[in-house]
Amino acid sequence: MERSLLIRSLPNIITIARLFLVPVVVALIAAQAWRGAFACFLVAGASDGIDGWIARRFDLRTELGAYLDPLADKALLISIYVSLALLGLLPASLVFLVVFRDLMIISGIVVSWGLDRPVQIRPLLISKANTAAQIAFAGLALAMQAFHLNIGAWSNVFMGIVAALTLASAAAYLSQWFRHMSDMDLQPKP
Repeated sequence: MERSLLIRSLPNIITIARLFLVPVVVALIAAQAWRGAFACFLVAGASDGIDGWIARRFDLRTELGAYLDPLADKALLISIYVSLALLGLLPASLVFLVVFRDLMIISGIVVSWGLDRPVQIRPLLISKANTAAQIAFAGLALAMQAFHLNIGAWSNVFMGIVAALTLASAAAYLSQWFRHMSDMDLQPKP
């Protein structure tokens, strides 16, 4: 690979490496190798910050990166949540909410494309808060297992916060999508 192409692709290469961490984290969780899973989670988080910083600082943002970065984040989060639920460490209802929200958003995008009315999804403030809460709680859940932490009822408080933000984010995106689809109906078709 040409050196300048390698440099221009560096943020995307880091993001792809983060995608490759997903099955590693799942395998470590399945093996109950909690410290390794937590360490991989931290590496993934650091790589997310680093690839974004490099892309912004050196103007290396790409359309591919705009798709890959949230895909890598969601793949990691959903994999962690599902894995922890399968081990009985997270309630299935919380995992259902997290997964359902993302499937709803993807379905809305696909439907709008299929109706030749593509919708632009921009991260909403509530969505950013939701993602931050989901990431923090995933890290907390892994740290609790890795370091035998017992935070008692606070765990339920954090789960409640994640559930509430996930529902609010889903409602906000659904509302935005309905407005977009309704506005499109009012415009004459060519």
